[in-house]
Amino acid sequence: MHRAHADYTGGVYGSMLAASVVLGAGTLGSFPRVELVVLLLLTSLVFWVAHVHAELFGARLARRAPDRRVILRVCREEWPIVKAAAPPAAAIAVSPVLGLGVQGALWLALSVAVAGQVGWSVAAAHRAGASGRLTAVTATVNVLLGLVIVVIKITVAH
Repeated sequence: MHRAHADYTGGVYGSMLAASVVLGAGTLGSFPRVELVVLLLLTSLVFWVAHVHAELFGARLARRAPDRRVILRVCREEWPIVKAAAPPAAAIAVSPVLGLGVQGALWLALSVAVAGQVGWSVAAAHRAGASGRLTAVTATVNVLLGLVIVVIKITVAH
């Protein structure tokens, strides 16, 4: 079963996951930047493995065991979960160059993750041939979801 939207679905999901990791890290106190970058990337890898496992063994095993070609395709389709964590991790990594403290770095990474989430959703709508109105709706929904994460960060941090 081919899922043309898988790349974008994983990207939206991965961006939300990255924003959630940043949110959680920000509420627990100051994490050294290297640890947060590693946390973002490892969390995305764990969720990537979980999604690959679910895709391969959830529905496919009921029909037949997946072959190597199917396994590689599913791994490739779900990889955007990991790709979506790279920009927020890079934002954390370059934050000292920008003169940001840990809290500034967390806000930068959160902003990058939310922007990625919106970008992936717009790309998905465009790829699916959605109208301009529907593309605007999906962008708006993802902006609102991102704002919910921001509100949680503000509320929990204070």
